[in-house]
Amino acid sequence: MLRRTLLAALLFIGTVHAAPLPEPVARLMKSAKIPEAAAGIVVLRGNTVLLAHNAQQVMQPASTMKLFTAMTALEQLGPVFRGRTELRSSADVVQGVLQGDLIVRGGADADLNEDVLLHMLQALRNQGITVINGDVVLDRTLFQPARLDVGQPPFDEYPWAYYNVIPDALLINTNLLKLELRAVGGQLSIVTMPEMDNVTVRSDLRMTDATCAQWEQGWRTPDFVRSGDRIDVVLHGSFPRDCVKTVNINVLDPHDYLARLVRATWRKLGGTIAGTVREANTPAPVSAGLASSATPQTAQPAAPLGTQQSVVLNNAPANADAEDGVPAAPPTTTSVAPVTTRLLAEHVSRALPEVLRDVNKNSDNTLARTVFLSLGSLEADPALGSRPLPPDGLNTTTSARADAAIRAWLQQHNIDSTGLVLDNGSGLSRSERATATQLAGVLQAGLKSNWMPEFLASLPIAATDGTMRRRLKDSPAATRARIKTGSLNGVIAIAGYVHDANNQPVVVVAMLNDPRVAGGAGRAVLDALIDWVARQ
Repeated sequence: MLRRTLLAALLFIGTVHAAPLPEPVARLMKSAKIPEAAAGIVVLRGNTVLLAHNAQQVMQPASTMKLFTAMTALEQLGPVFRGRTELRSSADVVQGVLQGDLIVRGGADADLNEDVLLHMLQALRNQGITVINGDVVLDRTLFQPARLDVGQPPFDEYPWAYYNVIPDALLINTNLLKLELRAVGGQLSIVTMPEMDNVTVRSDLRMTDATCAQWEQGWRTPDFVRSGDRIDVVLHGSFPRDCVKTVNINVLDPHDYLARLVRATWRKLGGTIAGTVREANTPAPVSAGLASSATPQTAQPAAPLGTQQSVVLNNAPANADAEDGVPAAPPTTTSVAPVTTRLLAEHVSRALPEVLRDVNKNSDNTLARTVFLSLGSLEADPALGSRPLPPDGLNTTTSARADAAIRAWLQQHNIDSTGLVLDNGSGLSRSERATATQLAGVLQAGLKSNWMPEFLASLPIAATDGTMRRRLKDSPAATRARIKTGSLNGVIAIAGYVHDANNQPVVVVAMLNDPRVAGGAGRAVLDALIDWVARQ
């Protein structure tokens, strides 16, 4: 009954094209010369439509797109879902020597960092292993393709920035180098973390008389120079001569980052690696009739994390022919038959609701993309936290399977997906599209979900935390609105819940797509809408 009532409300919204806007909203839009045609707005109290303006207009949603990913993930993966990282091997240990390869298997672990890696490798030392008499194999093949970043043009002029990191199934530290820049009297010192094998940072920064608050104005995109096995990260631009700043940069190829971190960490623990650090090969599909007769030249699909079969491996080091600052194409690989492996060490991430708080409150694009890709590659497991989905037999990409999962969830909730365009599930995209009606449907479903408390807890609270912490401090909406925000060049959006004057929850969705939203003008319009709802 509730679902039929909601469907009727959403259908009614679709018949309303451009209802008059509240006076404070219309006034601010007129002042900023933002046309009313550039706005898509829905306001619902229960199943009553309070305002519907261009509600079916397909628009750029920016980071409010994360709500599609978050709600689908909560209901499909569940609140106890966790990503995993495993260390596995098929080799025996003889007098402290692992007599073969060590596999580092990625499972979309949102919390994988250098401390986790240290503890996992320490677990090997605790088992008496001091020598890996083989290779360390980095297995990112849970996602297909395994490296979504390869061949992708930069999203904007800040490719080194955190928000632009494209995840893989074995992403560690968000692929970021942490630099502590300390300039005193024009003398610059740089401390780099984490420690990596044969990676150094050098500066071409010019010292200037700018204030420390202006340091970003002189910053230019860093790059790296490869010389044999050595990598020099080079900083460009200028920096104030008396300034201390911490900067996180995404500049190294993910293979280099993890391979050099593994080597440095294992050496720090007193261990040695006889072979190299290389990438796992993408498993080749095998028909059911051939699965039991695979030869050494035939690969089988990877087994679920936590089970006893390894993925197929390649024998070529990744990025061996990379040019300076440019990752090489994925290496040509030779498949081998799967072998039985055993678990040596493991790590599981925080539970999904905790990860979603970071996704939505801080609008974390990389985490959102990881959750989105998890929808297309993993299912919950009560013992392990997660396990890979069975292959679909069609070689469908992980992104396409995630897209299908979200559309299936929308269909289950009678939300029309016409016009919806999903790219990476984070909103950091020029192609993603949605309507205000669709977002309102997601929010209405969130209120009726078994996981409503977890969903609401992930949203920023007005005047309190996340991306809403500095907004609406003098409004009755302060502390009483939970709002997901979104912004791109020419795009500003909100979607969430506002308690009205009678303390009733009201669904509010608004998107503005126009270049004139810049400079805070668009944000002022959306804040006025939230304030108006809180006073109703």
